[in-house]
Amino acid sequence: MMENNLDLALIGNCRISALIDKMGEVVWSCMPRFDSDPVFASLLKTGDKADLTGTYGIDLDGFSHSEQQYRKNTAILDTTLYDLQGNSVTITDFAPRLMLYGRMHRPVTLMRILTPVGSPRIRVRLRPADNETNKAYERIEGTNHIKYTSDGLSLRLTTDLSISSIFDESWFILDTESHLVLGNNESLEEPIQQLSQRFVNETELHWRSWVYNLAIPFEWQDAVIRAAITLKLSAFEDTGAIVAAMTTSIPEAKDTERNWDYRFCWLRDSYFTVHALNRLGVTATMEQYLRYLVNLATHIDDQYLQPVFCINGRKQMEEKIVDKLDGYRGMGPVRFGNQAADQIQHDVYGAVVLSATQMFFDERIRKPDDKRLFPILEKVGEKAVQYFDQPDAGLWELRGSQHTHTFSSIMCWAAADRLAKIADNLQLPGRQEYWRKHADNIKQTIDEKAFNSELNSYTATWGGDTMDASLLLACSLGFVSGDDPRFVGTVEAIESQLRPKGSKYIFRYVIEDDFGEPENAFTICSFWYIEALSAIGRHAEARALFEDLLERRNHVGLLSEDLDPETGELWGNFPQTYSMVGIINCARMLSRRWEDEV
Repeated sequence: MMENNLDLALIGNCRISALIDKMGEVVWSCMPRFDSDPVFASLLKTGDKADLTGTYGIDLDGFSHSEQQYRKNTAILDTTLYDLQGNSVTITDFAPRLMLYGRMHRPVTLMRILTPVGSPRIRVRLRPADNETNKAYERIEGTNHIKYTSDGLSLRLTTDLSISSIFDESWFILDTESHLVLGNNESLEEPIQQLSQRFVNETELHWRSWVYNLAIPFEWQDAVIRAAITLKLSAFEDTGAIVAAMTTSIPEAKDTERNWDYRFCWLRDSYFTVHALNRLGVTATMEQYLRYLVNLATHIDDQYLQPVFCINGRKQMEEKIVDKLDGYRGMGPVRFGNQAADQIQHDVYGAVVLSATQMFFDERIRKPDDKRLFPILEKVGEKAVQYFDQPDAGLWELRGSQHTHTFSSIMCWAAADRLAKIADNLQLPGRQEYWRKHADNIKQTIDEKAFNSELNSYTATWGGDTMDASLLLACSLGFVSGDDPRFVGTVEAIESQLRPKGSKYIFRYVIEDDFGEPENAFTICSFWYIEALSAIGRHAEARALFEDLLERRNHVGLLSEDLDPETGELWGNFPQTYSMVGIINCARMLSRRWEDEV
């Protein structure tokens, strides 16, 4: 594994999350939910730590080196800092997630347990800030706590460390296990040591039990488990929404303005996430997400269904630039909100229907009222029929142009195709024939308009001659079979156009867009390529590339959105659900079978 600036670990509890670097510093965390303003945002600031606001670090005097790893099969992180004399302090970080009073308890709380070996000399830097204005929170010192307040949020740190030492950020010898609980401005209801140990033990038990029930492949088990936990952490359980990533404005490539806010729920990305978890036997996330989709159904009567929503279901997410934040490694701008909410992306109709399809076939799932849900999906399907041949911004969200994108059309076909299958399963007279007729018509039209016989390939847009990596999904979506010469030709054309000379990785496209030509490979596209290689029978190549991509993960097994094709360095928002989905899908496809090995 190479060293990355995105050598960060994710903790969370499906309500809040935090990114922690190798030094044990919380460099990014939004409260009281994923898409709130960040309380800690040193990830998007430059300068010396001593000058930064919006940070939460544990400093070790005479620091030498550190080690960091998750506790096996959990979202609990241990970071050990060593000094030059052999003393050390282990920082155990977690967001509590446990059963309490008969329901899942996921408080707005970050907990840290400090365990010393020897006599480490440390200081605590806790500086929550309103990072939109760059103003530190007001601090009020209590008997065994410090209250931090801003205009919109009030936090309390409760600890058995010296309050004065934390308030003054002074150095002190840590000679016993100590605890820090940062959360809402509420008093603890039991002694802090007892509470911390109970919460860490029960949170560990929760995650281990959750992992125990995963249907994992025989090979690459650790990679799949870490990917699954990361996807689960990306689900905002209060509403069922799933964010694309935890961060905003980490650029897709060095010194580019391709800086976007991904702390929202893209209906397309969420489909891929729930589909990957379904394959591992995790159906609860899909059930929760379906509740979110049903609540969005009131928007189906609008002219278009927008592709992305806030995690509370709100439509508006005005994009603005926050000039008080420098940007990742000083590479601004920093954006809050995303203009993609205003775009037309017709693939969204297929994403909605695909997300719900398993609900009608899986007998393990607590069924909603099928007679109520199916008509909602049919309204979505009617939009797919209406718009499958119309221009849109495409899944890559081009801001300056619109075309009839083949992938969007294929997703509209998928909506009609799955509705036909659902209607057949529900034994609804006439509806199966109705949707099958539409699906067949859409497919015939795509074959006529989007297949370039000279290239022997489907193309990015109808009547075009350029490629789009999303075409690699045509087989996994069921539009074509792996042995169809048209799909084989499409894979070969994508290799020719979207894999730069000497690169192993696939670009999403190479044409110039609103911001010039893409510089880095979009990570999920290489995973789609692996799936396509396997589908057409090139299994050895698929395995080799998959093993290579696993080496691109950071030190705790996470991936971002983009890869530098020359160095393998991670770029883009982090951790990216798309990329973690790729790990799960490819591992399941390529792994040797349990039946053949044990």
